[in-house]
Amino acid sequence: MLRERALKVLVVLLGLFFCAGIYPIAEALWHPDASEDYGDYMMLSLYVTLGVFLLIAARNPSAHRSLIAFTAWSSFAHALVMGTMAFQFANQRVGFLWGSVVLVVIGVALIVLAPAKASAAFASAPAD
Repeated sequence: MLRERALKVLVVLLGLFFCAGIYPIAEALWHPDASEDYGDYMMLSLYVTLGVFLLIAARNPSAHRSLIAFTAWSSFAHALVMGTMAFQFANQRVGFLWGSVVLVVIGVALIVLAPAKASAAFASAPAD
């Protein structure tokens, strides 16, 4: 019960955190700068979308196990890429490494708190 409650809180916080990315996207679109690289904003739009779905999943995390697993494993993948880039771009090393740490913490927390897989007998039981 406590684990499920902690997962719900984490999923809501992550959902809100990811949704907050709408602000920099809106700023960039409202005040375009020709010299700015917009690739980061396109990536951020995926996180905003993920945030919306995480907020929906917070109501019933057990029913959204695959979304929670995707969030965890994609966080690990993103951390791996950022960690690699930290060694390629010395001028941005600290930011990439801190970002990697945050993403690994998110992934580990989601995996540790992930809802247990429903048993076969329970999953095949008819819904009332």
